Amino acid sequence: MAGKLASRVRGLSEAQFREAYGTERQCRAVVEKLRWPKGFVCPLCGGTEGKRLSTRPKIQCRACRHQASLTAGTVFHATKLPLTSWFLAMWLVATAKNGISSVELGRRLGIRQTNAWALKQKIMAVMAEREGRKRLDGRVEMDDAYLGGHRPGRRGRGAAGKQPFVAAVSTGDDRRPRKIKLLPVKGFRKKEIKKLVAEHLASTSRLVTDGLSCWTAAAEAGLEHTAMVTGSGRRAAQWSPFRWVNTTLGNVKAAIVGTYRWISPEHAGRYLGSFAWPEFAVCGERTGMAARTQALARRPRSACAYRLGGAGRISRRRGSPRAPEPRASRGRRRARDRRSWPGRWSGPRSCSGRP
Repeated sequence: MAGKLASRVRGLSEAQFREAYGTERQCRAVVEKLRWPKGFVCPLCGGTEGKRLSTRPKIQCRACRHQASLTAGTVFHATKLPLTSWFLAMWLVATAKNGISSVELGRRLGIRQTNAWALKQKIMAVMAEREGRKRLDGRVEMDDAYLGGHRPGRRGRGAAGKQPFVAAVSTGDDRRPRKIKLLPVKGFRKKEIKKLVAEHLASTSRLVTDGLSCWTAAAEAGLEHTAMVTGSGRRAAQWSPFRWVNTTLGNVKAAIVGTYRWISPEHAGRYLGSFAWPEFAVCGERTGMAARTQALARRPRSACAYRLGGAGRISRRRGSPRAPEPRASRGRRRARDRRSWPGRWSGPRSCSGRP
């Protein structure tokens, strides 16, 4: 079912999307089919017979008379926003080539910026979790990079105020990209690389990296590893063995500099997960609406950090990060950009990853 739906909505224009998912009835039908593909199943007793209530949008089980909500226990749980707004938000986040800011998302949906930010964080969390369960196989290009702007003091690896992460792209026999992962790490040490390889790479992977010493942990873990000393400079960045991982980092840089401007290290994992969504980082385009809808429909409520209320109501779950403050004035933004964690890119100037 998901494959048929994916082929139907892949590459839809905005007009085609609104025609297919423009009403609440259409969106509810999609969520219901994804949640109960073989028909209604009572979450309390497991009964398969239910009756739709005319007074409220719920289904009552004929066996135990439990009233089940279509959105209960999913990412849509207790939301006051219509499903049409959720579907449009998923489409905008999934198809924006360089990402979409919460200010622009709120303007397109007609909601406040804080609500749009929380809604987007939920969607990006689903993206990151869904992609995190998949392992890279085949030939894998891997490189090191950093998030964080230029600042005085020490440069290169180990500089303060920067978030290191690993970019990995798996390619097929024809050297075309298949899967992408952008994974935050504590540092480029053998211990971190060995843990990353065990969690995200298949045992049959063939790893291709530069000459950084920490990558030898992959060979110690039993993987086939090829190290290439690339040097530095523009010429090194154009090496064909690292073509797709450098293209990935270039598209991430364009999204950060052109759209977000500033990314908190607290939320860097979610943003990197959304950048790694299939067919975005390498090809510059994200598609596959059905997979996103299916992941959201089956997303447990406990994993979501924020509750969305009405136009002006938003609450935070215990232990989750706080929503950002409203947009600061121009003077404050300039002062913030000069501090230790500006949202400017300081990724690799070459495929070696040296900022």
